[in-house]
Formats: sequence, structure tokens, C-alpha cells
Amino acid sequence: MRFLGIDLGWSSGASGLCCLAWEGNALVLRDLDRKQATEAILSWVDTWAPPGQPAAIAVDAPTVITNGTGMRLADRLTHRYFRRYHAGCYPANLSRPFASRTVGFGQALVQRQFRHGTHIIPQKPDRWQIEVFPHPAVVHLFDLEKILKYKKGAVAERQKELNKLRNLLLTLITSEPPLNLSRSLPDIPDKTTQLKILEDQLDALVCAYVCAYWWYWGEAKNQVLGNEQEGYIVVPHRRCRPDA
Repeated sequence: MRFLGIDLGWSSGASGLCCLAWEGNALVLRDLDRKQATEAILSWVDTWAPPGQPAAIAVDAPTVITNGTGMRLADRLTHRYFRRYHAGCYPANLSRPFASRTVGFGQALVQRQFRHGTHIIPQKPDRWQIEVFPHPAVVHLFDLEKILKYKKGAVAERQKELNKLRNLLLTLITSEPPLNLSRSLPDIPDKTTQLKILEDQLDALVCAYVCAYWWYWGEAKNQVLGNEQEGYIVVPHRRCRPDA
């Protein structure tokens, strides 16, 4: 199995991309990238998960939207369960300018035989996609009391928070499933533009790991907020210890 994480640019922004592979009872990092055009992102998907290749994709974007206004059930549930961690997600509906791109991206994955994976058999080679949300995933995977605020604020603070995320990801070598990053992750840059690039890439890495976590554990250690018909988000359960 390969696990692709896509931190999708909802409108015109660039997207972080990550590919993890299940090899020798551990996950290994195969690619960490960033692309802008939808065609380029789909070409990247075709490279790492060609037809017939067992693979799963986790996208940080609302790929299923049916409501014309307001919020999806999945969005409301993130605010109910994760507001205390500052991790409620942005509301999605069909009137939003990003809707056509994010929904269209999910449909393009369906055309590539990536069904929506709200129901899976854990550890079975398969081909599916899920929507994920990195902020509550990081809070739960690492037993944090609030999100890491690396997206806004002074550069020094963003660097500090992004470095926390980088170090936490390196501890996943002792998790189950284990993620062997060794020295594959880039260092924290000084320039704002480079900081944004790394932010997108690490978010994509979180997406890819959540994808693998869902494949490995299924409903035993994850929850599905919402439903496939109206939109959903897969979130890992909270872990209380690094080896839980």
C-alpha cells in the first residue's frame, strides 16, 4: 500500500503533497512535494498511485459538499468536539468560491478508482480516498491540549510551532503503525516564503499518516464525522501515551 496526503489549496494556492509507503511493517517517506495546478497534482497522484496500485489518499479539503448554504454536518461536529482545542474547521457549502475546485478534485479521484473510504476493512490492500483535518488529528495523535499555531503570527512564533510539529512527527517511529522518517524531513527555514512551503508539506505528511492510521486501525481507533453522502472527516481517536 501507498498512502498519499494532499494539503489541497482550496482556491488557487499551492498544495502540499506527501507519499508514504508500507514496507517491511513500517511506513517510509517516498516523496514530499508541493504543486499548484490541479493537473500537476493529479499527475503526481498518477505517478505514485498508478492504475492497479493499492493506494489510499487523504485530502485536507471538503471533497463532498451537498449543502447550498451554511455548514456541513462534519464541519459542525468539528466545532462541537474540537473547539476547546481551537480546531473547528472552516465551513463548506456550494456557494463558497472554493467548492467547485475541492469537489471537482474528489470527483477526479473517483474517476481514478479512488472510492470514498468511509467503510474499509483494516489492512486490506485497496484503493480509496478520505477527507481529513490535520489540526484535530495532531491534537489527538500527540495528546495535545490545543493546536500548534504555525499558520499565522510572527515568523519566530511560526518557526517555533512548526519545529514542534516536525519533532512530534519524528516520534512516530515508536507509534503503531511506525513511521520511519530518519533524517528525511527538511530543517525549519528562516524566510517566510520557505516557511509556507514547509508548512504545506508537513500538513500533507500529517494527512498521509492519518490515511495510513485509518487503513491500519479502521474504526477501532478512528472516528468518522458526518457521512459519505453529505461530507465527512476522518479523525484519529485521542492517544494518551506515545505507545497507545
